[in-house]
Amino acid sequence: MKVRTALISVSDKSGLEPFAKSLHEMGVQIISTGGTMNTLRQAGLPVTYVSDVTGFPEIMDGRVKTLNPLIHGGILAVRDNPEHMEAMRKHNIPQIDLVVVNLYPFRQTIAKPGVMLADAIENIDIGGPAMIRAAAKNFNDVAVVVNPASYDGIVEELVQFGGIRPQTRMALAQAAFEHTAEYDAHISRYLGIQLGEGQFPQSLQLSFEKIQDLRYGENPHQTAAFYREKHTSHGIAAAKQLHGKELSYNNIVDVEAAYALVAEFEQPAAVIVKHTNPCGTAIGSTLAEAYGNAFAADPVSAFGGIVGLNRQVDLDTAKQIAGLFAEAVIAPGYQADALALLQQKKNVRLLELPISRDAAPGLTWKYTSGGLLAQQQDAPNAVEYDMKVVTSKQPTPAEWEQLQFAWKVVKHVKSNAIVAAADGQIIGVGAGQMNRVGSAKIAMEQAGEKSRGAVMASDAFFPFRDTVDMAAQAGITAIIQPGGSIRDEESIQACEQHGIAMVFTGVRHFRH
Repeated sequence: MKVRTALISVSDKSGLEPFAKSLHEMGVQIISTGGTMNTLRQAGLPVTYVSDVTGFPEIMDGRVKTLNPLIHGGILAVRDNPEHMEAMRKHNIPQIDLVVVNLYPFRQTIAKPGVMLADAIENIDIGGPAMIRAAAKNFNDVAVVVNPASYDGIVEELVQFGGIRPQTRMALAQAAFEHTAEYDAHISRYLGIQLGEGQFPQSLQLSFEKIQDLRYGENPHQTAAFYREKHTSHGIAAAKQLHGKELSYNNIVDVEAAYALVAEFEQPAAVIVKHTNPCGTAIGSTLAEAYGNAFAADPVSAFGGIVGLNRQVDLDTAKQIAGLFAEAVIAPGYQADALALLQQKKNVRLLELPISRDAAPGLTWKYTSGGLLAQQQDAPNAVEYDMKVVTSKQPTPAEWEQLQFAWKVVKHVKSNAIVAAADGQIIGVGAGQMNRVGSAKIAMEQAGEKSRGAVMASDAFFPFRDTVDMAAQAGITAIIQPGGSIRDEESIQACEQHGIAMVFTGVRHFRH
């Protein structure tokens, strides 16, 4: 498809001048609207004003300028339809072959602090989406460009082929409909918020862009891809990979789990995750101490794990990590000598991502057959706890410290979840069992003799006293749990009999 006439009307003027200059040098006539026209004329390019085409001035503060048959007829006419072409000749409608339009900055406007509703409304584009959709509908004869990133490719194609190929026009049309759909979704979401819909609107539109195709999903027979939520710059999707093989589906899931847990801690902390559960977690006076203790918690399970760190990786920590086969490491940064050492292991993925504990909790998603579950993220600052000691025995200061450590960890273990901890280190984890006693048995067996004098955390209440009895037999001296069972008194009495301190948090942390 040869391009003789282009209509250009853009809010984002990135790369506009060189692109328009290239079109002009290829003999393309350019039609444009007020702001874009002024920019191009200042660059010394000849431009036909859209009002000179329509014979009608821009009116109503620019709200009406391209909504005219002399514009849309030139875009929508089917070139091999004789009736369409006759209508163009009869009404002197110019043929428009290329439409270059991006929209008023609605999303950027509503992101400004204190923006007024009237300002937001004025930044709802009408003529732009109409032209984009018209050109996209008629992609057999017209090319539409909505992203400045496409400019160079369009110029290259025009130079190489003397026109824009059919497959390119279809791809541009798909991108155009995606662009307008996303734009309308932002408007709908904003107006819903003004109406008080809150986080969960009646109709939900999500906007994601593909980062990469993955080799496979959870298993080799499943295809997979990784997407990033558009217009965000946080979370695992924003991590920078400094070294190593391409991340797999399971790597990404486990890296997310490691990052979420290590972000809970203000002290130097290290996490080792296997299959989304922490097999090692510890805090320390230094990162190297924290990592050493996290690894010592379960050296067998640590093999092939994902390492999460909340401090810049130093050489002492890197030396320890280098002695283990780790699938990936995620940290806020790496000292030069630490990075050089870890890069000697060609397969380990090294990821860099700042730790943020203060971001407002967003939403998390889980797909079901034909549906989607949405919930507020169980972020570090999502709730405030009203911790109450419910036994006559009070936790010692040292026990309080360990209880709070264990409570942060158990929140990130699959339910039913039990965690035993001592000296800033998890020593036993029971995850994902069908009953709480089963999880406690696994955690106590893993802890062994270390459980004597240790503390225990449970992600949800005890339905019976049996878990408390098991903890007492293992030597646990303090327990933290949400409370809320109709048999809470039984658990409290069991603690009284065994001389165990018990703390209720009032908040549970199921993790399905």
